[in-house]
Amino acid sequence: MADDAGLLAPLCSEQFGSGEALGCRAAADGSLQWEGFPDSVSPDYLPYQLWDSVQAFASSLSGSLATQAVLLGIGVGNAKATVSAATATWLVKDSTGMLGRIVFAWWKGSKLDCNAKQWRLFADILNDVAMFLEIMAPVYPICFTMTVSTSNLAKCIVSVAGGATRAALTVHQARRNNMADVSAKDSSQETLVNLAGLLVSLLMLPLVSGFPGFSFGCFFFLTALHIYANYRAVRALVMETLNEGRLRLVLKHYLQRREVLDPTTANRMEPLWTGFWPTPSLSLGVPLHCLVSSVFELQQLVEGHQEPYLLCWDQSRNQVQVVLNQKADPKTILRAATHGLMLGALQGDGPLPAELEELRNSVRAGPKKESWVIVKETHQVLDKLFPKFLKGLQDAGWKTEKHQLEVDEWRATWLLSPEKKIL
Repeated sequence: MADDAGLLAPLCSEQFGSGEALGCRAAADGSLQWEGFPDSVSPDYLPYQLWDSVQAFASSLSGSLATQAVLLGIGVGNAKATVSAATATWLVKDSTGMLGRIVFAWWKGSKLDCNAKQWRLFADILNDVAMFLEIMAPVYPICFTMTVSTSNLAKCIVSVAGGATRAALTVHQARRNNMADVSAKDSSQETLVNLAGLLVSLLMLPLVSGFPGFSFGCFFFLTALHIYANYRAVRALVMETLNEGRLRLVLKHYLQRREVLDPTTANRMEPLWTGFWPTPSLSLGVPLHCLVSSVFELQQLVEGHQEPYLLCWDQSRNQVQVVLNQKADPKTILRAATHGLMLGALQGDGPLPAELEELRNSVRAGPKKESWVIVKETHQVLDKLFPKFLKGLQDAGWKTEKHQLEVDEWRATWLLSPEKKIL
């Protein structure tokens, strides 16, 4: 213990002028590890920020073209345009966006952490769609108000999704309890990039203002660059916490090869174009009253469950619903999600461990077993498999003390099954 305390204590420190002092500790390999960049952030910080700067610059230039189009549509430079008409259009546009912001935050606000990378990409693509609508708005003056209102609605959704996922990514990247510092530097970096974009826009707009075709060409080029840079930025992220998509990939690989994918490999395989809409195959934290309506159904559901969760499997739809106990911790939730995904694997193809392969063959052959019987049998399999899987996750570098699984807030209590757990 004394040795551990010595390793954790700073060996020395230094500071520049009146700035903050930086401590230095001994790393595991004997090297000196100074506080601050790059040790204060995750390894994916630099590639992410480089591509993020490119996408912000492209977005700034596209935004200038879109703003020019909106001002033209409102009547700037047109002697016949009235202030009241322009004000009314602006108010309708802003109020539509405010309503959209409220509704989207209520609808999806609690889900954004689970798939931060996918929602981040979605927000930036939606922002490009919004700017395209703004550029097209003056082309059809009769629909101008509706078009810019729709565009502002999309932009307000972007602000909610983009801001929330940015915060989630900042939490991931801050490694020295320095979230505020990382967030402040990210904001300053974005401001600098936007300033550069503003200066370039001052040179670009006079050149394209009289040539609609050239303006559209510049916009599509910048949009393509923006989407590509966003994709590269998000793909550079390596999240060490498990959401449903990453857990599905890691578990499938483990069941087939008995190897646990490391975070870098799993993140590289994770799909980015899907994942922002919830999949119906696994629901965690569902209310108990939605699954049972009689004492018999409750007893049947509880039978064989020694862990603080109850699992109901609908074989026909391959849908798993999980009721969580008040005592359920992150490890329990991770086990419940693993259990649900493992049940789904019984209806799929591909190799499985011997005990699961035997169970899958018995399910497919002869009369169909009751779902609760299969769930009870998989509990016994999981008692042996999950501890090894959990240790494999930890050894591979996954953070299992927390997760990014989508879990509802319902919790329940019930009497545990009197059966002894088979280990």
